[in-house]
Amino acid sequence: MRAKKSPSLLSSTGIIRLMTHALMGAALGLAFGLALILSNPAVGNLLSHGGRSAAVVFVVTLVTTFAIGATLTGIVFMIAEDKEF
Repeated sequence: MRAKKSPSLLSSTGIIRLMTHALMGAALGLAFGLALILSNPAVGNLLSHGGRSAAVVFVVTLVTTFAIGATLTGIVFMIAEDKEF
């Protein structure tokens, strides 16, 4: 009897799993940004003097970077699950 295979990347379940990885990465990016601002007063000072646009760029850069990294890691995990030895 063959074991059930996990869904591929292109199925609806696979895309939902990748979206959850991306959302987890975005949440980690926000948490990292908050921790960085709280632990390093110089960053908070730069953001306060840079205005609203500096804060938006800071947050978007961190969230996007972490979300992309988590999504790529999720792809690697899903491919590794498909090829269990």
